[in-house]
Amino acid sequence: MAPTEPIEPTEPTAELHKGFSEPDATPPPWTEVSELLTDSEMFWLATVREDGRPHVSPLPAVWLDGTLHFCTGAHEQKTRNLESNPHCVLTAGPNRFRSGLDAVVEGDAVRVTDGERLPRLAALWKSKLDWDYEVTDDGFRDEFDRPVLVFGVSPAKVLAFSKGPYSQTRYRFTA
Repeated sequence: MAPTEPIEPTEPTAELHKGFSEPDATPPPWTEVSELLTDSEMFWLATVREDGRPHVSPLPAVWLDGTLHFCTGAHEQKTRNLESNPHCVLTAGPNRFRSGLDAVVEGDAVRVTDGERLPRLAALWKSKLDWDYEVTDDGFRDEFDRPVLVFGVSPAKVLAFSKGPYSQTRYRFTA
């Protein structure tokens, strides 16, 4: 399998929220949501500081095998936040009011150190963003020879917001 072809987990259950959806709305197919997660380059990552204050940061992420992956430095605020609380949210979408699809991925960020997964992720970052990462035993090393931590968020829940007709859909994942 080519490194850019994601393997999807079992398709999640879609639940249309009628209170936040137009009468003629239907849940977008999971394939559309998955395409958005695969094709998006920038995401917004929301974490929580130890004192409870939110922290939001834009960053690139890649969707592989049903998990959204991102990178960060060991001393960055988001890393410190995730060390004390792995719960996080990543969002993506076209930032348009009357058209498009937005997605919100909720889950726990887990460090990725798997020797089989890291080369596949490095290949994705290269093909998607032209970023060269050297794979190490516990993550990546960037072009400036700095260590880079890799995290994966397997969705506990995904919310999708369609605009035309307007709808809100919750996708639940079963273990």
